[in-house]
Amino acid sequence: VNGVRVKTADVAASNGVIHVINGVLTPPTKTIAEIATGNPQFSILVAAVVKAGLVDAVSNPGKYTVFAPTNAAFDKLPAGTVTGLLKPSKKDDLRNILEYHVYIGVLKPEMLTDGQTFGQANGDNISITMKDGKTMVNGANIIASIPASNGIIHVVDAVLLPPAK
Repeated sequence: VNGVRVKTADVAASNGVIHVINGVLTPPTKTIAEIATGNPQFSILVAAVVKAGLVDAVSNPGKYTVFAPTNAAFDKLPAGTVTGLLKPSKKDDLRNILEYHVYIGVLKPEMLTDGQTFGQANGDNISITMKDGKTMVNGANIIASIPASNGIIHVVDAVLLPPAK
């Protein structure tokens, strides 16, 4: 749990269940933006957020869930896609794609179940699926979850593209 090992799970109690852990759980102190800028695997995402003018949005104290593609995820896009989206003339398209990666509210891993849909910041929906013990969003694997002081980051292995209008 948040990097603390569970020593004994599922100890029955009269008012619930106890999980014995080997450390103290502390709340996260960094924002989504601070975590992303401090992690080199998100350098393309950070550059895109800056170009789209969304830095304040992921830095403020609101509660957000960000499905954050890694640099490797951006590298899977067709050649020239990222460079093209970073051009000033594509700011609206870039913003739409980035907002498709953001849910207003906190979706912790244990809250995600097969078949759920969530409305994203850009107005379009994403879908959650579960297969072989893996959680996916629109077919992209959630490979890690990182709590932040203003929400949570779910690291994904693909860029989520909004449906064509």
